[in-house]
Formats: sequence, C-alpha cells, structure tokens
Amino acid sequence: MPYVELPNSLLSRSRGQQRIELPGSRVGEVIQGLEGRFPDLRGWILDERGRVREHVNLFVGSEPVALDRQLSADEEVYVLQAISGGAPDAGPLDTGRPDSAPAELLVGTKKGLFVLRGDRGQAMSVVSRQFPGQVVEFAIRDPRSGTYLASVTHGQFGPHVYLADDPEGEWRQAEGPAFPAAEDQAVDRTWVIEPGVEDGVLWAGVAPAALFRSTDHGRSWQLNEALWNDPTRPQWEGGFGGLCLHTICTWPGEPQRLTVGISAAGVWLTDDGGHSWRHRVDGLVPRYIPQEARQETMMHCIHKIERAGTLPSRLYLQFHGGVYRSDDAGESWSDIGTDSGLPADFGFPLVAHPRDPQSAYVIPMVADVDRVTPEGRLRVYRTRDGGVSWQPLSAGLPQQDAWTTVLRQAFCRDDRDPLGLSFGTEAGEVFVSADEGESWEVAAQRLPKITSVRWSA
Repeated sequence: MPYVELPNSLLSRSRGQQRIELPGSRVGEVIQGLEGRFPDLRGWILDERGRVREHVNLFVGSEPVALDRQLSADEEVYVLQAISGGAPDAGPLDTGRPDSAPAELLVGTKKGLFVLRGDRGQAMSVVSRQFPGQVVEFAIRDPRSGTYLASVTHGQFGPHVYLADDPEGEWRQAEGPAFPAAEDQAVDRTWVIEPGVEDGVLWAGVAPAALFRSTDHGRSWQLNEALWNDPTRPQWEGGFGGLCLHTICTWPGEPQRLTVGISAAGVWLTDDGGHSWRHRVDGLVPRYIPQEARQETMMHCIHKIERAGTLPSRLYLQFHGGVYRSDDAGESWSDIGTDSGLPADFGFPLVAHPRDPQSAYVIPMVADVDRVTPEGRLRVYRTRDGGVSWQPLSAGLPQQDAWTTVLRQAFCRDDRDPLGLSFGTEAGEVFVSADEGESWEVAAQRLPKITSVRWSA
C-alpha cells in the first residue's frame, strides 16, 4: 500500500505518527483515508471542498502532484508546508501569571494571541502567548460560560476556531465553521465571533461573506443558509479586505433580531432568527461609486456597526467614508460625520457606550487612500450628543509622528463604570483607558501588528 509522510507540525493531529500506510490508488483517496483515520487532520490538508489548501503542497518523490494522480503500491506521498505561508504552531509561551490581576485583555496579532493582565488604565503584563507565528484574527471570552474562543488562520493549513477554559492552558479545535460540501466553497478566515442571546448560542462571521451559528458554546457550527442563498448574492462585491461578514449585532433580550455588516454588501437585518433577511442601506452614501450608479449598487462598504445597549433601536455605523446613526433599528441611516468636528470621516473601528445611547467613539483615518491618523496625531473622538458633535480625546496618546492605523476589531470597551476602553495599532501598541477615554496609558508595546483587542475580565 502507499504511504503518507506528514510534517512535524501535524504530528500532534496524527497521534505522533509521521509515516502512515494507507490504502488507495490515487493521491486523493489516500489523503481522504488519512483524514478518516485521524479526524483531527480534517480541514488541515484539504478544505471543506475537498481541495488542497493554497499553502499546502503534495509530492511523490520530487514531483508535485494533484489529488487525481495515480499511485503504485510502494509510492510515498509527502505533505509539505509551502514557504509562502506562515509559521507552524510551536506551542504556548509560559511567562507566568499574576493571579491577582483585576483585568485581562485578549490581543490578536499577526503572530499569535497575547494575553495581557493588570490594572485597568495602566501598563499590563504579557502573561501568555498562544498560536505563535499564526494570525489570530479575533479572540473573545464568552461571559456566560467563561469559555475563550479564538479565530486563528494558519499560513498553510487555513482557518480554525479554538476553545479554551483557560487562555494559558489547552486550546481545543472546534468543528467548523465550514461550508457544507455541496456549496463548493471554503472559509478563508473567521472575522468575528459574537455571543448570542440564548444560552449556548454564538454567531460567527466569515469570508466569503457568510454567517454561522453554534448552539453548543462554539464546539460546532452551522451555515445560515437564508443569507448565504440570498438572490442578490451574485451582485455582492468585496472591499479591499475581501467579501467578508465582520460585524454581528445581537438585540438584548430578543434572540430573533440580528444586524450584520458585510464589506462590501451593506447592512442586513433579520427579525426571525435568520430565516429571512432584508438589505437596508437607505441614507448611506457610497462616495466611491459614481453618483449616477449609487441608487442601484449593492456595493456598500460597511466597516463597523455597534448597537447602543440601553436603546437597542439605535445603531452607530462607521462607513467607508462616513459615520452614521440609525434610530429605527437599522432600517435607515443619518449622516453624523459631516461638519460635526471630526478631522476625517474615514475609519475602521467604532465603539458605542453600553449605558449612554448618546455616546460613541471613533478613531479617524485620513482617507481610504491614506489610512493613517490625521496629522500624525493619534486621537479618539467621542460624541455625547448622538453625533451632533465630536470631541478629541488625546491625553496620554502620541500627538507627533504617530502615523498608524487601528483596524476594525482592534477597539473595544468593557461594561464597567466608569467605562474602560482599549485599542491596538498596526505598530504593535496597546492603549487603555479606565475613565471613558479622558486619559490613556500604554498597556503594551512592540507587539506584532494588532488585528483585534477585547476585554475579557
């Protein structure tokens, strides 16, 4: 029978076996048999379409081969990581843990997950690094169960979601999100994971733009077929970051109501738990589209949406050029970024205050062609009147030569009083505030490029 030889980075998924004898007359049959014998390898070599992952190479001897290549009884198939992808998983870095730390930040980066602990509003300690060398798109702690979830994209072996009871301990791979085989699609990355309203329910947004639901605390995921099969989907186009569903807004106490944001296919609402959806972009102005084509276009590039906690019918939205507010649960939108005190209305992240529906925060960038802080000054802007006016918050932030970017998932709040805020930059700095943004401190610096920041405790 033929053999398969695995790289060292996959041995933890094959119970330590590296050279494995398997039946099959073709490469594809042998790889499928490998996954059948070792279920933990499913999704690592082949994606959910049954295709070899982009950054994985299969060889027989010195010859690169496809899945339909015939095999003789004594031939050996080598599974190799392409140099073009990222580094393999090298295990956690143990840096100690201050058990008395009152606050915890989960910081996703291009080179792993960093767990920070310390006092709010002060420098924090890096107590753990997980998934070194891999892109951690997003990480969150579900406050209901205490479970930690991380979306990780391996350079060669693709995207996976992991769960842990302790972020410094063992992380277990979830089953999915993955498209059903009949869809002939594969998940490129998982952008966001959001706790639902019902016990055990979580939602995940992925690229290509799709919504997944879990009913078992994130251990397995099911595709929302109604949104995936919407008849307008052939008209959807991706933004600079691809066609992705990156924002999920639940409605407190009403599990059937949900708002999602898709780049670049607009705002979508459901009132029946995802069985049906409606597209709502009334009032949004896509200035990047010629004026005569704006009325018919589906290309509305949403960057971030947040719901005002105590007034759920109010939503704030950061657009690809424009800041908006909705007072009718997302059915229509009003411009709150023009002539209101913002130095620019382009940006990625946005945070709504959990107790004051009049208050929200944005971090402006110059424009889509120059995605850096205006004038090289790092400032958070806050409104306390629903967007009629915005004021800069800069105490403790660098105000000279700070040409940086804050990504859409890299700005967050906690629910304490006074409100705690934190954001991370592409330059690898994490800033924190414990007084609703009035003053800021550096929590960590010289980290890799930051993709997400979330308070967990």
